[in-house]
Formats: sequence, C-alpha cells, structure tokens
Amino acid sequence: MLSHSGIPTPETLSSNKKHNKPPELLSLKSNSLNSVLLPSNHPRTCLLLAILSLQVILLLTLRSLPFPRHHFAPPFDAAASVPIAIEKTDQCCSGRVFVYDLPGALNREILASCDNLNPWSSRCDALSNQGFGQRATALSGLVPENLVPAWYWTDQFVSEVIFHNRIMNHKCRVMEPESATAFYIPFYVGLAVGKYLWSNTSTAKDRDHHCEVMLKWLHDQPYYQRSNGWDHFMTMGRITWDFRRSKDKDWGSSCIYLPGMRNITRLLIERNPWDYFDIGVPYPTGFHPRSDSDVVEWQSFVRNRNRTTLFSFAGATRGAIRNDFRGLLLSHCRNESDACRVVNCAGSRCSNGTSAILEGFLDSDFCLQPRGDSFTRRSIFDCMVAGSIPVFFWKRTAYFQYEWFLPSQPGSYSVYIDRNAVKNGTASVRQVLEKYSKEEVSKMREKVIEFIPKFLYAEPQEGLETVKDAFDIAIDGVFRRFKEQEEWGFKW
Repeated sequence: MLSHSGIPTPETLSSNKKHNKPPELLSLKSNSLNSVLLPSNHPRTCLLLAILSLQVILLLTLRSLPFPRHHFAPPFDAAASVPIAIEKTDQCCSGRVFVYDLPGALNREILASCDNLNPWSSRCDALSNQGFGQRATALSGLVPENLVPAWYWTDQFVSEVIFHNRIMNHKCRVMEPESATAFYIPFYVGLAVGKYLWSNTSTAKDRDHHCEVMLKWLHDQPYYQRSNGWDHFMTMGRITWDFRRSKDKDWGSSCIYLPGMRNITRLLIERNPWDYFDIGVPYPTGFHPRSDSDVVEWQSFVRNRNRTTLFSFAGATRGAIRNDFRGLLLSHCRNESDACRVVNCAGSRCSNGTSAILEGFLDSDFCLQPRGDSFTRRSIFDCMVAGSIPVFFWKRTAYFQYEWFLPSQPGSYSVYIDRNAVKNGTASVRQVLEKYSKEEVSKMREKVIEFIPKFLYAEPQEGLETVKDAFDIAIDGVFRRFKEQEEWGFKW
C-alpha cells in the first residue's frame, strides 16, 4: 500500500545530501507519492504505473456492465412495505362460527313462556332486556351516576340467552356452514329444565324431553355427523350437576349423559373438573358495560374506594345441611362485628343481587366465599367485580373452575383458608386476614381489578371496542381448543 504522507520538502532533501545518499534510493525508501507521480525510468516505478493503469481500466469496465442491481434490495424497502401497511388483518384466523337455526321450541318458545319457567313466579322480568333483567336504578348514589344505566338486576341462570344474543352478532359468525370451524347450538336447556326441577309432579321424562328433541334434530345435521360433535359447542345456563342425573328418581336432567352429547363442548357456570368437555364460565353479574370507558371508569372507582371493613360475608345458613359451614362463618362474622360486615341473604333477599351486597363488597378488603348449594356461587364474581379480594375454603370453588378467566397464580388475587382448621378452631379468619400488610392487600386488589373485564358480559351485542369480556374470552378459548384438537389429532 502506498503512503500519502511522504512528499519531500527542501529540508529533507538538504538532510539527504548531508548523508551522501543517491536521490533515487531516497525516493524509493521514502515510498512517497512523488515517486509515483514524477516521471522516472526506474523499472519498479514503471511496474507500479502499469498496475495502477490496469486497475483504473478494470474499474471503468466493470462500472459500464449492466449488473442486475434489483437482486440487492435495501434493508427497508419503503415501496414494498406499502401493501403490508394497508393490508386488512384477518380477525377470524382463529376460527369462524356457524349458528344453528334450531326449532323455536328449543329456544324462542321457551323464552316466550317466561311466565311458566318456575313454579313460584314469573321469570319475564329476569329475562327482559336481552337477558340482563330489570335496570338497577336503586344503585343510584352507590355507583357513579353515569354508570347506573350499565347496572341491571341480572339473574344468575341467564347465560344461554346472553351467549345467544352475542354470538348472533359475533364478527366471526358465518352464514355458510362449509366455511365454519365451530358450530354453536343455541339451545336454552337450563331454562327448559328449570321448570321441572322443583315440581313435585314432574317425571324424568319431562326433565329430559327438550334435550332429547334437540339431539334428535342435531343427529340429522350433516356437519354434526361429519365430526360426531367434536367441533360443536353450546351454553348450559345452570351448574353441570343439574344435567347429570344417573337414575330416574334423582335430581335434574340426564342431558349430558344422553347419546350424542359426549363430544359437545359445554359452557357452564359450574363445571365438572374431571370432564374435558365442561368449560367453566363466569356467573353473570349486574354490571354490563356499554363501552371501554365504562370498564376503565369502574376499575378506577373500585381502586380508589375507601374500604372501612376488613372482610364481609353475604349469605345465609342452610339448616338442612349438617354442620353447615356457612352458618359457622355467619356466626364468626357476627362475633367480629368491628372487622366483618354481614349481609343476610335468608330467603330470597339477595335474589339477583341487592344494593346491600354491592355496598358490602365495595366497603371490604376481603369477602368470604364458602361453597354455595354446589361448589361455586355467583357471589364470587359479585365480590371481585367490586374490587374485593375473595377468600376461599374449597379449591373447587374457583381454582378448578374458571382457568380461562382467573390469574394462574391463586395467591396473587385470593386467600385460601383450610375450612377444617376453621371448624376445629385452630384458624381464625380474622387473624389470617390481618396478617396481610397494606402493600400486600393493595397488590392483590390490583390483580383482581386487572381481571374485572374477564368477569363481565358487555351490553352491546357486538361487544366492546377493544376490551375483551367473558363472552370474548370463552369464544376465543373454544376456537383455540377446536384448532388444537385438529392439529394434535386429540380425539377419541
């Protein structure tokens, strides 16, 4: 490589003369640019000039050749990115649902006969307003005024109606069954069987009738025959045990055990944890937000609520149950009245919620959640929607029920107390809860508040703008399950 820093000066030439060295040796030794630029007959100089000339000629020749430059695209091609930027994303890549048009006797006519759906009173009010029930105007003054219209006295057994209304307007509903990956059966089985559960004159045949009619109709559908029900799902608006009668004299319907039901995915407010096809979904509560902003405002409201009570309990004793644990908790709570608030729900006082329940949960850090008539109870979700931290005594009350909707770490949002320790007096509910610091309580409450949207069923039939509610989570989960079944060949 030639140096560009050795051009001789008068001083260096004078110095060279003093050492009596030939000029040509000096020019070669100095390796200067001058030795190249100035004419010389030295053979090495000629060789260098020849090499430089060849390089110049080669460079000019290469630049004149038509190389295919388009093969070397820049790292970011602005022109090429334009179609990607405007390309519409497929919002239904996870799945598409076809909704069966069932005979009216299996849904519409059941709803129309709301006066006769239970032996005590009409259910028409409870099933009004798309299944949300009557508006809860009595909550004015307790909740933010602009959110009062989003509150209803919602019945706990109306999920069939809510899911049907929502799925008819789902963005991924298709009208052609051949393009569907999931098939929804809008059967109001819970409303149908509820008519007979407390009737002294009903028979096993009465309780099974509607389900048998539905299955007979379904067996004739080609897409059911194709999959044997593996890509079909439905909502059953009661607890799973209401549909698992083994003997004619026992409680409930035998719908789940009837031929043809085995492979159908079932959305229930309480599932059998050992049945793959049962999926637990949240009980409907009274809050049905109209927009994303309703959700955010409610979360802020419960986060900033001044809570004056350590814990609360809303419930009633069950005299017919031996060693009734709820009665024990009620007694414990009354004895700790300076730390616990009791909402007495004896009889039908708390049917479909009351302002006293909501106020009790809003004012409490923790809410006691023993099992109800079954392992779960609607109060779990009323409690968490109010930003209160649930205290469980049975793991099956929540942890084994609602995996799609609750945090994966139970201790991050709830407290578990061994009921047997409470029964034998070795554990005090109050003492356990008082051990949590303010920072720990705040962190747990924040986790509850974060998950509130997953416990709600929004009012708009097309859903909220960006927030996913319980319905969205459930449908996404069903799509994911059916997709995994196909990819993994997970069928038997």
